[in-house]
Amino acid sequence: MNNRKMRNLFMIPYALWIILFVVTPIILVAYYSFFDIEGYFSFANYKKFFTPVYLKMTLSSFWYAFLITFFSLIIAYPTALFLTRTKHKQLWLLLIIVPSWINLLLKAYAFIGIFGKYGPPNQFLEWLGIGTKQILFTDFSFIFVSVYIFIPFMILPIFNALNELPSSIMDAATDLGASKWTTFKRVIFPLTIDGVKTGCQIVFIPALSLFMLTRLIAGNRVITLGTAIEQHFLVTQDWGMGATIAVFLIIFMFIIMILTGTRKRGV
Repeated sequence: MNNRKMRNLFMIPYALWIILFVVTPIILVAYYSFFDIEGYFSFANYKKFFTPVYLKMTLSSFWYAFLITFFSLIIAYPTALFLTRTKHKQLWLLLIIVPSWINLLLKAYAFIGIFGKYGPPNQFLEWLGIGTKQILFTDFSFIFVSVYIFIPFMILPIFNALNELPSSIMDAATDLGASKWTTFKRVIFPLTIDGVKTGCQIVFIPALSLFMLTRLIAGNRVITLGTAIEQHFLVTQDWGMGATIAVFLIIFMFIIMILTGTRKRGV
């Protein structure tokens, strides 16, 4: 009984944190979504969201989030697999994670210089005789920088899943005559799918609401739901529409969390 009371006592700060910084903001966002730009209660914002402009923006957000997640996974899985087989894997993992500690704005401005007219890529093209190209403010630069930023968050859960695999399982597959590709396809990947799901969740959800990179790297050529929310709150001052987009974004995020969530199976 004393242990239960002690456990409940320790739950109070956690419960207060969830109520104040998770539940309350969501309720406030949902509340403001029912008011138009003039402050009157209305369902107009929800009707407006289902117009072609916002539906196209939603599809665009999902498409770019999918591309960022896909390329992150394609690069992260082999990297994580390689790291688990190196001698100083924890050191290499730390070197991959360290860049994520740098402020996002600083990294964005660094890439503005790299992809700019006088950056290394354009200097290399000049050396080849091709001439300078518009690299900055393109879909390529936006996806490249986004993947660079999110890759550590994809590598970490996959690395943990791979690192927990007992070597005896791979040895057993080899003893049974399985090739390296068959071992990966039938044994390694299925057993690390939870790490892949976690990595995709960690990358896809924030990629769906990117707004800073769309302005600095893509030059507003890429418009996402995050960009629209920023515009409505800071430029047009239409808080109701911005809150409505945020409500749908929260719903999309919950759906993604459910789809990519892991379920513990009883033995």
